[in-house]
Amino acid sequence: MKSTYSPASECSKADPSHAGRWRVGLRSYVTVLVVLGLTIIGSGCGPWASPGENAAEASRRRGRVLRVNHSEMMADVDKVLMLDEPSRLTDRNLP
Repeated sequence: MKSTYSPASECSKADPSHAGRWRVGLRSYVTVLVVLGLTIIGSGCGPWASPGENAAEASRRRGRVLRVNHSEMMADVDKVLMLDEPSRLTDRNLP
């Protein structure tokens, strides 16, 4: 008499539909991230320099941005500390 026992039939009773849904969700998530990344890079917002700008121009632009930001910050600090206008403690103009 032959046995009808099969080790493959005694596998865990996990529902394979949940694993399939998880894989489909992960696959669609990765696909959306890849498309989004390609869109950002293709639009010119990537980590590389702008087209038509060489290294010297990029360096000058970064230096200018830092200078402007620093001067704006110092103007804000002067305004907070009330150093931006002369004091009105005397009626005479002092040098």
